[in-house]
Amino acid sequence: MSTTERRQKVVKSHPSLGLVQQCKILSIQRSGLYYRSRSEGVLNLKLMKEIDSHFLEHPYYGVERMTDYLNLDLGYRINIKRVRRLYRLMGLQTIYRKPRTTIRDPESYKYPYLLRDLKIERPDQLWQTDITYIPMLRGFM
Repeated sequence: MSTTERRQKVVKSHPSLGLVQQCKILSIQRSGLYYRSRSEGVLNLKLMKEIDSHFLEHPYYGVERMTDYLNLDLGYRINIKRVRRLYRLMGLQTIYRKPRTTIRDPESYKYPYLLRDLKIERPDQLWQTDITYIPMLRGFM
């Protein structure tokens, strides 16, 4: 039973008081009594079923790839925002390898940071770069 249905039962169970008085006593808005939440449409339920069955086989499919699967392979015409919303509604999260960029060998030499106390006084006095990771087709380098 939803919160709205509970509120409606509580408010309508006292016939001696009007709706306005009951809502004031319960500190709720009167407009909340008339709200009816809509369930998902027929197309969304079909899509959720397709997503669920395909996601079980391919848990690494993200929203974009699942959108391509639904559009190209199954013939639906839907956009990525709908698939993203359905993923969120279904609680799906893709499984993929995260970049492992900060794991270092404890025995290797740790280079000192040479720029710590350097005062930069003019343009082009110092150039520095920091390459954290380079994304590759399958993983990171």
